[in-house]
Amino acid sequence: MELQPSLKPEVWNEHGELVSVLLCAPPLINISHSQTLEHVRWDAKVNHEKAYENFYAVKDVLRDAGVNIIDYAEHLTAEDRKLSNQLINRHFVRDLACVMGNTILPGEAGTFARRPEYVHAHLLMKDWFSEDTFLIHQNDDMKAFECGDIMILNRDAVLINIGMRTSMESIENIKQSIHCAGFSEIALISLPRQIATLHLDMALNVANRDLIVSKHFIQHLPVQVLTEKASRYEMSGDFFNRHGFDTYWLEEYETIPDINFIHLDPETLLMSKDANQQMIKKHPKLQHKRIVAVNITELEKTGGGIRCITLPIQRKKC
Repeated sequence: MELQPSLKPEVWNEHGELVSVLLCAPPLINISHSQTLEHVRWDAKVNHEKAYENFYAVKDVLRDAGVNIIDYAEHLTAEDRKLSNQLINRHFVRDLACVMGNTILPGEAGTFARRPEYVHAHLLMKDWFSEDTFLIHQNDDMKAFECGDIMILNRDAVLINIGMRTSMESIENIKQSIHCAGFSEIALISLPRQIATLHLDMALNVANRDLIVSKHFIQHLPVQVLTEKASRYEMSGDFFNRHGFDTYWLEEYETIPDINFIHLDPETLLMSKDANQQMIKKHPKLQHKRIVAVNITELEKTGGGIRCITLPIQRKKC
């Protein structure tokens, strides 16, 4: 399948109007055995029929917002689809790649069990996008680079977590491509290596064009800022402020529903129905924000939220 010629990848921030997004349906798997759930790191027993209901609810909201949806599972060969239907994390497409400006950088699975999803998605992207757009060989020498660890703050700066699923060696390998994509500063942060901070988007998010919502402890962490010619350190809050962001430091939160959300457009957040909307609206810059709530309770049991299951391909410039 070839995508329409008008589908040119373009993402310069986290809050622009969403135009096109990559998704993948959840696996055709029910898991209820307690020890199995522990080993696969799902939070509770999952019924795939309910998970599909959640997934289609998200698709309906995106369609109603006029977003072009690409469900990559629909484009797999019969042989690949047979395997894909059994991959328990395939719906977490955010980790597979990242559109940075007009460039798509491929991720690299931080665990062996997730590697097939990356291969499936990357081979499709190779057919959909040109070689100078999708840099398929950029991850050849990577050890771990999962794109849930990337936050695009603005046209100048990106924030990347060096943690459980993304290695410093991988950033050294890819940093020049990020600069070439148009971003002058790459800020590196290292979150605690635990499930509650598995990826960067489990710890903070862009909630407005000039506001970051973040777990409280991150104010005590420094970032390493890489430019093409230099490197320096500064505190995370100072880095955010320098790039035009205030920070809403959360002392109480539920990680997935409260922090793992996306923008449909600059004025609209798509969030879990279980998110604490009162807490979000408490901040002056978010009082007039429109919140679209969707039921993804079953999908959240698998360890991720709305941001995890969506990969923006296009956002309008703003």
